[in-house]
Amino acid sequence: MKIRHYFATGFLISLPVFITLYLIFIIFRFIDGIFGKVINFYIMRYLGFTIPGVGIIISLIIVFAVGFTAANFFGKRIMHALEGWFLKFPFIRQIYPAAKQIVDSFISKDSPAFKKVVLVQYPSKGVWAVGFLTNESFKEANEKAGRELLHVFIATTPSPFTGYLALIPKEDVRYLDMSIEEGIKLIVSGGIVKPAM
Repeated sequence: MKIRHYFATGFLISLPVFITLYLIFIIFRFIDGIFGKVINFYIMRYLGFTIPGVGIIISLIIVFAVGFTAANFFGKRIMHALEGWFLKFPFIRQIYPAAKQIVDSFISKDSPAFKKVVLVQYPSKGVWAVGFLTNESFKEANEKAGRELLHVFIATTPSPFTGYLALIPKEDVRYLDMSIEEGIKLIVSGGIVKPAM
């Protein structure tokens, strides 16, 4: 019995660590794949060996350099000019502004991306889902639906940042008395971690 208890305790303590490390590994592998393959191709060609993680190192240097440059007055002007040049490219100008707005909304304290935790019937009547109110709907959608709609982001477990956008009639949205952090914990845990209330 003690062996089973020790194993269960160790498993419960270790699992969140393993999940965190696994997610970090996936992110780092993705970043390393952007620069690492190209750089290692030339290193292998001229030096005869590869350097694991070189893409991550280059990415960190670039991020640090961008942050250092943007932190001063002249750097801000340079970054603004580069951003204007960047937006001249077709396809990029359709994606970049939206991506920037999403990132800004997540880090903004004044206008957070998730405004309230809500309960809605989704994907069908009688099936309730926890979602996050992100915005009011746009005028055309309201006119076509003939009622006021709200933007509700239905997150998927275990990631609260991937999911579906649903436009739900305002009268069908139920507001939950929990914080955004509690809502995210509920989604990530698959309902195991309940809000303390």
